[in-house]
Amino acid sequence: MKHVVFDIGAVLVDWQPELAWADELGLDGARDFIDRIGFDKINLACDAGASFAQASEEIANPEDAARFAHYVSRYHLTVPRKIAGTWECLYALKARGITLHAITNWSAETWPIGLNVHPELGQVFDTTIVSGQVGMIKPGVAIFELLCDRAGVAAENCIFIDDGLHNCLGAKAAGMHIIHFTDPDALRASLEAKGVL
Repeated sequence: MKHVVFDIGAVLVDWQPELAWADELGLDGARDFIDRIGFDKINLACDAGASFAQASEEIANPEDAARFAHYVSRYHLTVPRKIAGTWECLYALKARGITLHAITNWSAETWPIGLNVHPELGQVFDTTIVSGQVGMIKPGVAIFELLCDRAGVAAENCIFIDDGLHNCLGAKAAGMHIIHFTDPDALRASLEAKGVL
């Protein structure tokens, strides 16, 4: 296998959106808040290309809407740490001459903030597809085809790694080999089994 394609959130970087409001509301209160406003739906729309201002128009309660308006400015709080074991696998692949790419469902507005917190994300990949920048999201086959087109690679020569099984199935439908990420140790074992580590 010549190429490994990484998801980023929950694979390379720990993402906890409730941390944007935890200092104000406490963790439980922040989790209640994101459940109440339908954060997952809003975030998915932004991953697909909408702005947070547009997506937040769905929030009926003015107080909730005002609180959510600070999400982008507080986004850096939501991606506090790397998932160290996965980065060890990534650098081991790189040392073996494996070409690395990334496909991430990530808003165009918050991606630059993620890069500021974790600048390595802008340095280790030959090709990075950010869903919010291209207006398409995983698990749609089109975003995997776009990666192959931009990187000049064949899908059958790629292993795709993602914590979302539905995203893995999208990659498989596009012709890629897949590893469903659960933890770094299992990832290393899977990469070894596929002969790339």
